[in-house]
Amino acid sequence: MAGLFRKVYDWLLRTFWASEMDVTMIGLENAGKTSLLRVLSGGEFTIDSIPTVGFNMKRVQRGHVTIKCWDLGGQPRFRPMWERYCRGVSAIIFIVDIADGVKLPVAKDELHSLMSQKTLDGIPLLVLGNKSDLPNKISVDELIDSLDLKTIAHREVSCYGISAKEETNLEAVVQWLMKWANR
Repeated sequence: MAGLFRKVYDWLLRTFWASEMDVTMIGLENAGKTSLLRVLSGGEFTIDSIPTVGFNMKRVQRGHVTIKCWDLGGQPRFRPMWERYCRGVSAIIFIVDIADGVKLPVAKDELHSLMSQKTLDGIPLLVLGNKSDLPNKISVDELIDSLDLKTIAHREVSCYGISAKEETNLEAVVQWLMKWANR
């Protein structure tokens, strides 16, 4: 009987109180955007991910909230499209490979260029330092300094270290997103 009650309760939540939010995931190539999205949507981490050409989208269901995640390619030819896909979303997720120090200056420049767009004012930004499982990673504090996150204005900015491979801190990411679902 309890199982039937739960099914009816879940159906009522989805039907009458469900909310959907759009989130755009961006970052340089090989940062782990597609791997993160695969793990968040209930799949498994695979080491042989194919680089995203253009974009792909998956829905992540958490309780009565559906998070529609757009994963955009990080190669230089796709970066000019980022702003268009970030307009009007509930949150922007910028993913950085924290074990690849060579790309940090480029990531900083791309992030600040994007965040300077007036069309994106007010949209919350979540910066994720991915690959925290690797030995040559930088800390979250070093990432905040490297990307000069404290100078980004006109929005809430948060930063977490994660590992899509080890599923480290992913629940914190989902909880951060959920707080923006009903705003």
